[in-house]
Amino acid sequence: MINVLFMGRKPVAAKALAWLLERDDVSVVGVITDSHLAVSPTSEVARDAGVPILSREEVEAGVTDGSLSVDLGLSMLYWQKIRAPLLEHCGRGVVNFHPAPLPEYKGTAGYNLAILEDLPRWAVSAHYVDEDIDTGEIIQVREFPVDRQRETARTLEAKAQPLLLAQFQEITERLLASEQRLATTPNTGGRYVSRARMEAMKEVKEGDDVERKIRAFWFPPYDGAYKVINGVKCTLVSRTILESLADPSTSSLFTQPSD
Repeated sequence: MINVLFMGRKPVAAKALAWLLERDDVSVVGVITDSHLAVSPTSEVARDAGVPILSREEVEAGVTDGSLSVDLGLSMLYWQKIRAPLLEHCGRGVVNFHPAPLPEYKGTAGYNLAILEDLPRWAVSAHYVDEDIDTGEIIQVREFPVDRQRETARTLEAKAQPLLLAQFQEITERLLASEQRLATTPNTGGRYVSRARMEAMKEVKEGDDVERKIRAFWFPPYDGAYKVINGVKCTLVSRTILESLADPSTSSLFTQPSD
């Protein structure tokens, strides 16, 4: 039996945790998730299964004093930095599933950059975790196509989530079957984008491709690409996005081109 600590959030993490809990070769000894939020799908799965929901600090204290034994850490869209106390006590390592191609795109803003840079393909990645963010050795990168004309950050995430889950299941199977670290490739180069930098990128400035920038940051309920008007930050919406939101069973007289 392998003791696993699961870290993650969003519905894809809840699905990954549910899949992990169905295995008879795994003991999920704890879950770190967004339990502080009113709606937390991963927390619900953990509570239903009777798995302890812990804070990062509780995990670090537990592995340090020996009250918590962890062989393998698995991270799916976990938002906090994974630090030395845990990294030093996981004999099989800690593996993170990252919603962007590595080594090129580290940190946040991956989906946004895919659209801003008009990329034809995007990817999800699995990598070992080291002391920095998204810099550990790469286990696997899975590519998929991007709709360069209509893709938004929101639709790109929707495409990536099933691939992340499939990658999680495949790589976890391999991790559980092997006592050795999996084969990797170097994770050098690329760039890291902080959350603060991502937020600053949303402002529409002179010379921007406005339609593309709107798509790149369209992810309700978060603020999108914006302009400040009379002191108010106003998220911009394009015709492409309005059309995507329309009820396909109805039509509007006033959105059709006039003769």
